[in-house]
Amino acid sequence: MLLHLDFSLDTPIYQQIRNEIVAGIAGGTLSPGTQMPPIRTLAESLGVNMMTVSKAYGLLKQEGYLQADRRSGTVVAPCQTGTLPEATRQALRLAVTEARAAGVPLETVLEQCRQVYGGA
Repeated sequence: MLLHLDFSLDTPIYQQIRNEIVAGIAGGTLSPGTQMPPIRTLAESLGVNMMTVSKAYGLLKQEGYLQADRRSGTVVAPCQTGTLPEATRQALRLAVTEARAAGVPLETVLEQCRQVYGGA
């Protein structure tokens, strides 16, 4: 699994791992049922602490992107039909509020959302 991490960013590494996996799911490179590498294996390949990967996996499980099974390990969960995780809803609410405060017209916000959604 190829993840691009930038250790110079202020974004925590576990969050970067989480974001890269979500991007892989959204982009179709990680489809439902895809076997995820064990925590130890991914940590070693990325050169990070196992607890960092464990924290990212835990967050992804909590958000419904990954499922853990004692027999098959960690896999990409089936698609969540039409629902956003609460954390994503809150982030979207904040982004829209900031756009409104900056005087950005609704149509501009919607168009930029369409562009981001199409480029996911």
